[in-house]
Amino acid sequence: MIVFTFPGQGSQKPGMGEPWAEHPSWELVAEASDAAGRDVAELLLGADADELKETRNAQLATFVLSMVTLDAVSRVGAEAAGYAGHSLGEYSALTAAGVLDFGDAVRLVTERGNAMQAAADERPGAMSAILGLDDDQVDIACARVANDVWVANYNAPGQVVIAGTAEAVEQAGIVAKELGAKRAMALPVGGAFHTPLMAPARERLAKAIDQAEIRDSDSTVVANVDAAVHVEGGDWADLLNAQLCSPVRWKHSLHTLADLGFTTFVELGPGTVLTGMAKRTIKGSRTLSVSSPLDIDNLLETLAGPPASEVGHVEGEHLFAIERLVVSPKAGIFSRAEGLADDALIAPGDVVGHVGNTEVRSAFAGQMKGFLALEGERVTSSQPLAWLQVAH
Repeated sequence: MIVFTFPGQGSQKPGMGEPWAEHPSWELVAEASDAAGRDVAELLLGADADELKETRNAQLATFVLSMVTLDAVSRVGAEAAGYAGHSLGEYSALTAAGVLDFGDAVRLVTERGNAMQAAADERPGAMSAILGLDDDQVDIACARVANDVWVANYNAPGQVVIAGTAEAVEQAGIVAKELGAKRAMALPVGGAFHTPLMAPARERLAKAIDQAEIRDSDSTVVANVDAAVHVEGGDWADLLNAQLCSPVRWKHSLHTLADLGFTTFVELGPGTVLTGMAKRTIKGSRTLSVSSPLDIDNLLETLAGPPASEVGHVEGEHLFAIERLVVSPKAGIFSRAEGLADDALIAPGDVVGHVGNTEVRSAFAGQMKGFLALEGERVTSSQPLAWLQVAH
């Protein structure tokens, strides 16, 4: 089974939107700008490294680009049965699973970034990655320091992040090395995220969460706070609020997914941090990442065959790389193109139908194999309308 994972703050980099700027999924950036009241395109295309390091910018830019990537893979028919996101990425996972509406998610991410930025400005903190030490020993290192320092992320075996005041984090790093850690590596952040020092942000975010519609989930979504699957929207409202001051149990979340039968971990969004963590944590898993349009064909080709760890192929579990979906550009009433034969040969840009007055054009060349939407049916944005078979 396939799970889509989504990165958090720290994976952003200058110009990360450039590969996507001409892709049809870039239309989400304009929607995000309207919802956030900010120019998200400028963040993705023009912001420099220092600007992108600011929490309020990093979180919004990373979330939106993750959603652009998700939309792009959805357009070619790639789907997942499960979702998970690291810290900020949990909002991406919930949006992908339909728990959050895209507009609500943009507003929540915007408020989250602003609230965490304000909390960090009010009480600056630090974070450090402790490498080569067991989780329990990292906990002990934090406990042996008198000042405020806690575990913030359980990322992967031998990779734990601590956070707190700058002095306490430095002291805990020294103790960790005494206990056998290979390295204590300071991270380029100005706040102690996922610790009690984020309490002011938690109070502010709670008000925004109360105003958002959070739906029940029909998919498998694993939470950062307890590494468990939750399906009720009310649970997610509490979990998103608790997440700010609780450690991210990412390693545990990956094990939960593996125990549920997930074997293929696909990271969607900037960077490949989560891909490395999955490879290190779940031995024998298949790991992929999509951070630019060039990665999509590789994704489809790879998903066309079973993982090396599987003996046989389970029909329906994997995508066939020769299939492509044409999806709706907007919500409205669908009608197929007049005179289009059921087995017509399609070139990129050909019109296959209309949604309202908007033309539905194929992004691919191939042979029509059938329509997935009925004439006169009301469809939603990005809903699959037709499918093609392309040369393999």
